[in-house]
Amino acid sequence: MPAATAYALNGHGDLPYLRIPGPTAAWNVRARALITQVVADAGVAQARDGALFIATSCQDGGAAEHAQCDMDFHALSRRIGDWLDWCGPVFLVSSACTSSMQALLSAAEWLRAGHATQALVLGLELDNQLTLPGFAALQLLSSGGSKPFALRRDGLVLGEAVAALRLSTEQVAPWQLRGGANVVDGTQPTSASVSAVVQMYQRALAASGLSTLDVDLIKVQAAGSPGNDAVEAQGIRAAFAGVPALVSLKPLIGHCMGASGAAEIALLLECIERDYWPRYSDAVDPALRVQLATQAPRQLRYVLAAILGFGGIHTAAVLERSPS
Repeated sequence: MPAATAYALNGHGDLPYLRIPGPTAAWNVRARALITQVVADAGVAQARDGALFIATSCQDGGAAEHAQCDMDFHALSRRIGDWLDWCGPVFLVSSACTSSMQALLSAAEWLRAGHATQALVLGLELDNQLTLPGFAALQLLSSGGSKPFALRRDGLVLGEAVAALRLSTEQVAPWQLRGGANVVDGTQPTSASVSAVVQMYQRALAASGLSTLDVDLIKVQAAGSPGNDAVEAQGIRAAFAGVPALVSLKPLIGHCMGASGAAEIALLLECIERDYWPRYSDAVDPALRVQLATQAPRQLRYVLAAILGFGGIHTAAVLERSPS
């Protein structure tokens, strides 16, 4: 829930940053504590023979900065597997901001192919000395806060996250992963494109056997970027004749890069189950011709969750609520 994060200046001037509260420690010590806690809370002790999909964009860069590791994908995978006493195969997915969304779709395919009956997607994005200054150098960060689709939006707010999503073919859960899609527009290395947004939604719905009329809610990216928010809104209007209810979670946890997909899906489902809904303090830009929902839709069966990232990557998943 929102109380799990808090603004911290973090030694980077006046740029807001959403840090996981708690004592700081060496990167490996802190990462191990957070990962083991999250996995324990997810109740996956019986899933350790399944597949583990680790999703991150910065890997263990915070540890590498202090000469605690060599930023080796295989070494990080082995380390996290050892921390969790994982018995099954371990994969690492790193595709910038869409990492954990792509890991989720990959895990679903792994189960669908019969390679396992359980899988865990672990989104991991922790503080380091490169990411925040790097985004600042690109002039992509807000000076005050996340303002999704807002008239006064002025950039991103970054955040930390460790999140786990468990998939199973053996148990009936409150929510099912119906399908998804990944679309890459290589002409847009740092931003979204309208045509790719449209294709992402169309392909995700086709893979799920649904139409645009079936969608009750879209969890949008809407990170507060002046350009990307406008492109995303235009893509949504082009893909949906009647735009469904929209929600952005960026004001609650920031943009958690590679962990965003897992963290935002976990947070959204928790918000729905606990009857909590985000509030937005800034008015939506009327030029975008979209609105953010002020409450959860009364009928809520199908949810589209989207993450847009660097490299022109656009990834979406369709979630279905099981009948009560």
